Amino acid sequence: MKIKILKVLSNSEDFISGERLSELCGVSRTAIWKNINSLKEEGYEIETQPRWGYRLISRPDALLKTEILNNLQTEKWGKEFLFTFDEVDSTNALAKAYAASGKPEGTVVIAEKQRQGKGRLGRAWDSPKGKGIWVSVLLRPEIPPTSAPQISFVLAVGMVRALEKALGVNAGIKWPNDILINKQKVAGILTELSAEIERVNYIVFGIGVNVNQGKEEFPEKFRDNATSLKIALGHLVSRVQVFQAMLEEIEKTYNQYLEQGFSFIIEEWKRNSVTLGEDVLIIMPQERLEGKAVDVDRDGFLIVRDNNNDLHRILVGDVSLRNSQGKYA
Repeated sequence: MKIKILKVLSNSEDFISGERLSELCGVSRTAIWKNINSLKEEGYEIETQPRWGYRLISRPDALLKTEILNNLQTEKWGKEFLFTFDEVDSTNALAKAYAASGKPEGTVVIAEKQRQGKGRLGRAWDSPKGKGIWVSVLLRPEIPPTSAPQISFVLAVGMVRALEKALGVNAGIKWPNDILINKQKVAGILTELSAEIERVNYIVFGIGVNVNQGKEEFPEKFRDNATSLKIALGHLVSRVQVFQAMLEEIEKTYNQYLEQGFSFIIEEWKRNSVTLGEDVLIIMPQERLEGKAVDVDRDGFLIVRDNNNDLHRILVGDVSLRNSQGKYA
């Protein structure tokens, strides 16, 4: 009902009477009044005049269900099961719990703040309130477990498409799925898998996007290598606009992958790569490897030529790129 009311108010610059809102939304004037008050509590500025009715003045910069669903153009994602929270430990942990309880593909969990946000390789992910997009989505692809690593590449390609669509931003991908702007990390993707020998039960992916942080707001140890959309563009960015584009473009990319296979995904990934052709340092659980990233194969392995001219296929590792000062970052 709140979404219906907002759509009506959004399409008019003039006051709309309670009686007219009641007719258009198919509920009583008392229900209109209650929903208007609820919207005000959520941060919507709605002017009320006794004889004229209601007028929408401004919308909050908040990832509310009413905002997210307003003109969301996905086929499935977020439409039926969209869970929004002010603060959680981890959106991925909640999404996995929803997966275990039988929630369908396309279930979305988003929070204004994470207390224990997670990045790749067990790292913490700084998730301050109201500054970014901290979201997890449940997938149930009918693919063999051996193909599950391909999903990381699908998500990265969809994320690059989303930033281009929403903001005209030209982002790049650092293997396998970090999203960079001007060689600094603006978004990270974490995928977690539940599978049996022959089938995938579910995949939960989490994406953290730095949207409106200033440089001084990042933890000191990340400042040299992190950025935000605000820093890149020089102005505040609508988190709702970016998030809607993310859901739409990543869902579209995922559906294309299921229909057409991995080959077109990896080719688009390569076109957006900031890793291939670069000197890299790979830190793996048991070793470190220095060399040049020369390719990504059809299985998603990073191919690195070491200083002895030997080729290595890397499935898991932390990649650092050599910067203009000759250091790896």
